[in-house]
Formats: sequence, C-alpha cells, structure tokens
Amino acid sequence: MSRYIVILILLFLASCDNKEKPKKLEYTTQQVKDLSLQMNSWDEKRQHDEINQYILQHKWDMKMTTSGLRFMLLKTGNGPLTKNGQYVTVAYKIFLLDGTLCYTADKKNPKKLLVGKDNVEAGLHEGIQLMHVGDQMRFILPSHLAHGLTGDQSKIPPLASVVYEVELLELSDNK
Repeated sequence: MSRYIVILILLFLASCDNKEKPKKLEYTTQQVKDLSLQMNSWDEKRQHDEINQYILQHKWDMKMTTSGLRFMLLKTGNGPLTKNGQYVTVAYKIFLLDGTLCYTADKKNPKKLLVGKDNVEAGLHEGIQLMHVGDQMRFILPSHLAHGLTGDQSKIPPLASVVYEVELLELSDNK
C-alpha cells in the first residue's frame, strides 16, 4: 500500500515543477493498465510472503491452489464431496492474520449457502468444493479471494487476508 502512495506522490511532484510551464500528464490506457498490474503484483507478493510467514509461525502443513488459496484438513468426514451448485450448511470462524476473530456461525446457527452462486468470498466457494460432509478444514484467503480492495466495510479491512475454520455440516441439492 505504501508503494502506491510513493508512486502517486512522485507523479504529483513531477507534475509540480515550477521551473517550466506545467505539462499536462497524459497516459495511454495501456500505461495505466501496466502501472495498475505492477502495483497489484507488488501487493500480491507482499500478501504471499505475509501468509507464508503466518503459516511458518503456526507450523501448519498447508497446500495451495493455483488461485492462491491455502488449505489444510483438520478432521476427515465420511460424506460426499461438495459440488458447484449444491447447497451447503457450514459452521465457521473467520480471523484476521493478527488473530482477531471477525465472524462466527456455530452448529446451532450455521450458515447455508449455494456453492458457486451466493455472495460470499470466492475463496470460500473454492475451498468448500474441496470438502466432504463432516470435514473440518482451515483456509487462508488472500485478499483477492476474500474482500479485496475495500474490505467488508465493517470488521475486515481493505487488502486483508483472512483465515477460515470451516466444518461442512450438510449438503443438499435444494434449499
């Protein structure tokens, strides 16, 4: 995030040169896209490193998908594997990497959602499809799979990676 600010300050200072008549800065669409991609890759690398440090600190043996979702099985269930388009009932806890508990849904008040369709984090949809009924798993979602640039406007800040502890309680093809 601080790199973004530094780049913006440098662009601003470059446009404030009093020695010459100020020049209008013009960028092509491609230049703006390139700068945006570069800034995004810096942040993805920062998050990747931060998540790896967190995993090492906790001595967890986690795997990673191609999207960047980290996951580990905590308890093996004996039910069927979840598929996209099915309804699931889950109990979960969501933490920030600093340990702050943000949200919970326990077995008494679980959350029901339609996998691949409901308005929840993309990383949660991806992770749940790795689960069988009865499984308990831990996921770490980098911000691009969680709440992204804006956070959730409440407990999860912008560009925050989150840790999910999820138990898949039930699976069905209808509500």
